[in-house]
Amino acid sequence: MPGGLWVVIFLAGLVLLVISKTARVVPQQSAYVVERLGRYSRTLGAGFHILWPFLDSVQYKHSLKETAIDIPEQICITRDNVQVGVDGILYSKVLDPQRASYGISDYRFAITQLAQTALRSEIGKIELDRTFEERTNINSQVVNELDKATEPWGVKVLRYEIKNITPPKDVLAAMEKQMRAEREKRAVILTSEGERDAAINQAEGEKQQVIKASEAKKPRRRNSSRSTRPRAQPPRLWPSPAPRQTDSAKSPNPRKFRAATKPCSCASPSSTSPSSGNWPKPATPSCSPPTSRMSGRC
Repeated sequence: MPGGLWVVIFLAGLVLLVISKTARVVPQQSAYVVERLGRYSRTLGAGFHILWPFLDSVQYKHSLKETAIDIPEQICITRDNVQVGVDGILYSKVLDPQRASYGISDYRFAITQLAQTALRSEIGKIELDRTFEERTNINSQVVNELDKATEPWGVKVLRYEIKNITPPKDVLAAMEKQMRAEREKRAVILTSEGERDAAINQAEGEKQQVIKASEAKKPRRRNSSRSTRPRAQPPRLWPSPAPRQTDSAKSPNPRKFRAATKPCSCASPSSTSPSSGNWPKPATPSCSPPTSRMSGRC
């Protein structure tokens, strides 16, 4: 090959190298940290950027999206000295690419270790029975502890969720027995309550039957429906007052009364007959009293 062709190929390769070193396209929700001669220069956002060839270089690339970090299972000891295996998942987001690059060497590994330490501390404060109920409280406490530590790193811990809590096999067997006993207790209580309600209902039914039978034996009143209604009273006919008598009508004529009340003049012979001698004759009866007030007949 002629020497001129080699020169052209060399120049074309050099141009491509310079373009690759100077032109950079940053995707959306990403950030590139640029260093110039080994020192921090600037942070490139999304878009097209031109760098100084052989002077500027991209050293760190960060994603500004929310990322999920898996926290592996670890053994934690509860307050009542029971060992449980707990694992979880952590959600974080890079807010400051510069501090995330120079504040710590590997923020993912640091957050994972810190989450495990905070989780062991929170599990040790509560008992085994409460670990299943206090998941929300444990998650919030872990997030608060991680948020304080990751603030200088430019990383924001959004939330932490416990995935599984695995007690030992013997503890699981004891918990199953306890749950079975509780269920049997509830079944016995419900059965006894059902029998009690049935007895009460039966007694109430018998009482109602006795009341109905006693009411049926009582004599029924006739026209009970009519007696409840007010009977229409016939109009009372008051007698007309008698005519007032005058004084003349009340007292009779005084003359007639005197004539009527005049004593009878019947003769009662008191002399003796000359023929009969001195022997007295029986006296004749005198006039009888008047039979009425108006008549004076003897």
